[in-house]
Amino acid sequence: MNYLRRRLSDSNFMANLPNGYMTDLQRPQPPPPPPSATSPSPGTGGFFSSLSNAVKQTTAAAAATFSEQVGGVSGSATSSGRSKVLLVVDEPGTDWAKYFKGKKLHGELDIKVEQAEFCDLNLVAHANGNFSVDMEVMRNGIKVVRTLKPDFVLIRQHAYSMARGGDHRGIVIGLQYAGVPSVNTLHSVYNFCDKPWVFAQMVRLHRKLGPEEFPLIDQTFYPNHKEMVSWTGMWKAEDLSDYVQRLAHSECSGPFNNEKGK
Repeated sequence: MNYLRRRLSDSNFMANLPNGYMTDLQRPQPPPPPPSATSPSPGTGGFFSSLSNAVKQTTAAAAATFSEQVGGVSGSATSSGRSKVLLVVDEPGTDWAKYFKGKKLHGELDIKVEQAEFCDLNLVAHANGNFSVDMEVMRNGIKVVRTLKPDFVLIRQHAYSMARGGDHRGIVIGLQYAGVPSVNTLHSVYNFCDKPWVFAQMVRLHRKLGPEEFPLIDQTFYPNHKEMVSWTGMWKAEDLSDYVQRLAHSECSGPFNNEKGK
């Protein structure tokens, strides 16, 4: 038996066999199948693995979008080849420069922070993409104007209020006109300038999800002041007509809770 095993395993012996003789022995053995990848178990390990992959993909997509907005912007007159200018629109109570100190874009570009309020900004934007932003700053107790060209902006201040000089929607429109990338989208900033418009979006969610999942306060919308002046409720005043006529274009009212002693 040992002799037969050696003979049958000899390649010369198998090559000299006539055609059709002991074909099973002459047929080459098929290569072993590659080891199949072990599929994740349907337990918690597979779930957390899928969740981790989803988080990584989402983070990568967000980073790619941010890189496309910021990294694709060509250098301006106020930004060098090794830095990008970030214009932060916010009140002076928060020093945003310290939050970006030492931070880099793509691991190599420094972030130069310029901070101002809406009331200290002015800009001119052209259809060909050129624009410039004027910023009033205090130097030695004197207000001077600086001109800069930010690579992207971060808006942390409301762009519209009913106070005198509180309408800064023109700056938001100018930034959009100039195509300046924004960390928080200019669309959302502009939409939140009109509270009834935002509340209308919330009403849509309220109707879709139901009052239990998305509760809202009771509110009434008026397209103009003429229909509102005959209503008395939330505002306790002798004459509402002077107030509502000063509003821009629309009004909203809600129930008045008159709690004595508070």
